[in-house]
Amino acid sequence: MAKELKEKKVAKIAKKAAKKVAKKKDVKKVAKKVTKKVLKLKPTKVKKAKKAAKKVAKKAA
Repeated sequence: MAKELKEKKVAKIAKKAAKKVAKKKDVKKVAKKVTKKVLKLKPTKVKKAKKAAKKVAKKAA
């Protein structure tokens, strides 16, 4: 089994996703939500994490 992605890495991905969908002031809030949700999914691949982050960010924004 592959190791889970580190929280820092997930947070980075989440921030990128948040930037795409959120307005300037919301980026931090959205990124936090996205990070939490993606970590819950325990992604093992960056690609998977990115996909999940995009989905969550759209909902959160």
